[in-house]
Amino acid sequence: MTTEAEIRTERVDDVPLLVWQQRAMGISQIIDEIIQPHGNRQGLSVGWTVVAWLSFIVSQADHRLSYVESWATEQIGTLQALFPAAVRVQDFTDDRLGDVLSYLSDDASWTAIEAEVCQQVMQVYELSPERVHVDSTSAALYHDPEGNPLVRYGKSKDHRPDLAQFKLMLSSLAPMGMPLATLIVPGNQADDGLYLPVIEQTRQVLQRRGLLYIGDSKMEALSTRAGLQAGGDFYLVPLSKKGSQEQLLQELLEPLWTEEQVVTDIYLPEAQASEAPDKPKQRLRARAFAVERIQEVEDRSEPLEWTERILVVYSPNLADSARRGLAQRLQRAQDELLALTPTPGRGRRQWSELEPLQAAAEATVKGFRVSGLLTVTYERQESQRHVRKYKDRPARTETTVRYQVHVTPNPEAIELAQRELGWRLYVTNTTAEQLSLEDAVSVYREAPLHEHNFSRLKNRPLGLRPFYVHRQDHMLGLVRLLSLALRLLTLVEFVVQRELQQQGTALTGLYEGNPNRSTDRPTTERLLRAFQPITLTSVNLPGQQIVHLTPLTPVQSQILTLLGLPESIYTDLADVPNAIPP
Repeated sequence: MTTEAEIRTERVDDVPLLVWQQRAMGISQIIDEIIQPHGNRQGLSVGWTVVAWLSFIVSQADHRLSYVESWATEQIGTLQALFPAAVRVQDFTDDRLGDVLSYLSDDASWTAIEAEVCQQVMQVYELSPERVHVDSTSAALYHDPEGNPLVRYGKSKDHRPDLAQFKLMLSSLAPMGMPLATLIVPGNQADDGLYLPVIEQTRQVLQRRGLLYIGDSKMEALSTRAGLQAGGDFYLVPLSKKGSQEQLLQELLEPLWTEEQVVTDIYLPEAQASEAPDKPKQRLRARAFAVERIQEVEDRSEPLEWTERILVVYSPNLADSARRGLAQRLQRAQDELLALTPTPGRGRRQWSELEPLQAAAEATVKGFRVSGLLTVTYERQESQRHVRKYKDRPARTETTVRYQVHVTPNPEAIELAQRELGWRLYVTNTTAEQLSLEDAVSVYREAPLHEHNFSRLKNRPLGLRPFYVHRQDHMLGLVRLLSLALRLLTLVEFVVQRELQQQGTALTGLYEGNPNRSTDRPTTERLLRAFQPITLTSVNLPGQQIVHLTPLTPVQSQILTLLGLPESIYTDLADVPNAIPP
């Protein structure tokens, strides 16, 4: 019999918080009710396997199957104490995790899981959906598209046209950004035709109509707007600046220049306005006005007609940025145009024919998008050189022709172009009573939050890039698993921020090196980082086991309270017999 003490320590960190947050979301229960595994499957259920895997993904910022088993080995005491069923390390082998992905790849099962999780979250946290953001992204992969219909070459939003990809359409509950419905399609599909399918999925998930759907200019297709109108929903989308839309903007702005159009000035909320003494207390956020038009769609089973508002919106920030961009383009265009005809010298190309020079100049002007803003003229220059007689060749005079480019800015055209900068068109089928100009500007500018969530999904902490599975069913399952992880991230963030704002308080102690800094809008990543130092230590003596848990700090306790979670999800770990297996 040994008399030496056996000491074992394991990291607890944010795992209890993540597990219990998932319990509140009903993830394990919902998955186990919907997914019926093979009859010979033993050990941890699919639902609780997902809970453990999601905890690993969010805590470790890693989704690789091969890393989960070793993590579970290090966390086995904590997992056994937190889970209602027995947990074994072998529950997290690559094969078993691969089975989980196959289960999640089933479309019918996944549709039911999305709907049930959404309904559970809305009920528990008293969420009332009003607005939905819809957007798409692509995920570039180092995968061979051969044999996998999901992986295809297409227009890359990652700026990697050399890599195959798949596309992900995502609808998210505004303003919190929690995913509602996911649509995964091959990477060569165009975005335009994907909006209505994911909107229909969202309708099934929410079981509600009359919501406002917000998207980017790819959602402007008339068929998409008609589908929303026919389905009893609303839309707010920007029109692209091309073709007839650009002409429409010019026509709508004309009464403004003649002071015939009344404009509404929209200011930032006082809390966001500058408090500096040398700056105005209210900052202009936007200027806007609206006009109405009738839309008609006849190529449907039943012709459709409705009233659509065009919102003409000016953004000072967008205008300033656009002016700087225009100035830079004008300067670069002038520099490159003048560089076409350098001073004659050795090795410097000269143009002896006008047409190819004109073509090169026109291409430069078009490339920098400054057509009509610069006047380009061409000077024909001749030089003569006397050549002396040599042997049988008589003396002669040679004439050399070269063309010189001259560039002159067109001030009037530039002034007119600058006048239209910062203005953009949006369309909506809401009335002014349903969605005012001020509200329209406010809700559309929630988009950066949803872009941030796409960044979370594609980079850290969830990491669609790089992607470590290759089978099509595993790819589908993993993307869906990561969308659950994104739901977890966004929900924690939303709940804490909502509680802080309702209480009129803030959290301190979240910033390393600056303990007094406070925030009422902490990210989930920063909240979870506050739990990193927590460890569970077991000292095994003959006939006795002593278990010690790192005491919770005030900020850790405050975070748990804000989430509605008891401190006992941590403190009880020290009271569980054999919390850490010897």
